[in-house]
Amino acid sequence: MKNILHPTLENRKHLYKILTETPKEKLLKIPEGFRNNIWWNIAHVVVTQQLLAYKLSGLQMRIPEALVDKFKKGTVPDGKATDEEIKEVGAFLISTIEWLEEDYENGLFESYNSYTTSVNVTLNNIDDALAFNLFHEGLHRGAILALQKLL
Repeated sequence: MKNILHPTLENRKHLYKILTETPKEKLLKIPEGFRNNIWWNIAHVVVTQQLLAYKLSGLQMRIPEALVDKFKKGTVPDGKATDEEIKEVGAFLISTIEWLEEDYENGLFESYNSYTTSVNVTLNNIDDALAFNLFHEGLHRGAILALQKLL
């Protein structure tokens, strides 16, 4: 499990740096040919990890439902973000991984509702979910890097 969460946490630290060092107008800009922005990608990885780990395990997520509704799969950016929202997501980038590690070590993830992802990978347990989440975050980090080059 540490082999999955360590690179996830390192990725999150990198995303935090991007979030806090990129001017807000660049975070929110959607370049031509893209359907989302840096801000959406960063918030989306936080939301997806919570859905894959907590919701599918039948546990209470550690983030507000409003954040989930705004950044879950299938949503599109609205072009807005308050400074408070950016700070909140920034804090969640690190804390959600720390909480996940603690909850995992405490045996909270006892059950799991199998789920087949949009790339046809079936998740049957929390370990599957954590491995897939790392892959998912890598995809979005790549998208963020592409967006950065265009801005």
